[in-house]
Amino acid sequence: MWSHGPPPPAMTEEQFRLLRELIQAHCGIAFREDHRRLLERRLAPRLEALGLRDFSAYHRHLRFDPRGGAELAEALDLLTTNETYFFREARQLRAFADEILPALASSLAAERRLRILSAGCSTGEEAWTVAVLVRDSGLFAGWDVEIAACDLSRRCVAQGRAGSYGEHAFRAPESSPMRRWFHLRGGKWVVDEGLRGMVRFHRDNLVAPDALAAVPPLDAVFCRNVMIYFDLEARRRALRALHAKLRGGGWLLLGHSESLLNVTADFELVQLRADLVYRKPAGGGAP
Repeated sequence: MWSHGPPPPAMTEEQFRLLRELIQAHCGIAFREDHRRLLERRLAPRLEALGLRDFSAYHRHLRFDPRGGAELAEALDLLTTNETYFFREARQLRAFADEILPALASSLAAERRLRILSAGCSTGEEAWTVAVLVRDSGLFAGWDVEIAACDLSRRCVAQGRAGSYGEHAFRAPESSPMRRWFHLRGGKWVVDEGLRGMVRFHRDNLVAPDALAAVPPLDAVFCRNVMIYFDLEARRRALRALHAKLRGGGWLLLGHSESLLNVTADFELVQLRADLVYRKPAGGGAP
């Protein structure tokens, strides 16, 4: 029920174009032509909250109001998709545990320091899964280990940091090792304090000029099913940011439907026993 009078008029084609272009320029997410009603439905409550009469006024608010940046973050919370769960794409995670982690333990043995990024971490299930794999490997006891986790959505970052999940997050059969690192409290599964210190969550925009500024040089990056929503130029910007942060020989793990063919030649494709992943060439320059 609208408290400020009748509902706003439907989003016009021109209003959709303006909003879509603004969002795409900001974060790379490319909405298709048939997404107009989705934007209209999800953003309509923001018009009511701000007392704006139509989507043209909302676009002007985003662009010119001093509070437009905060409102754009609010809009992106409503528009981004955050479907994930523990041990998603389990075959790749098993390859990471069985092949990549031992390789990292060997190559980094002298410095005993490991840095991993979960980019586009959504509500944090991937980051906590990686933390469990690192801990359960037994290869990094006494090491300085940190997993950075970032997402565009403030809401997702807050949930990941809270480390509190419902039963549905454990729906993958392979997620059973996660259980011993969580405790049931008030109907939610909450991450154990012994694991919590391994993961640091923050908000980040992979296509911004200052992308990943707060992230240290990395040994491995998970960026799975994130860039499928980006236009080509945004993918290239995000990959440049990831490449710049990865140390020479660092690993890049994408979603199984993703390929860097015709996107960038900065990474080499590596055939593991159980999966295909990407790697920054050893001579590719360390951060």
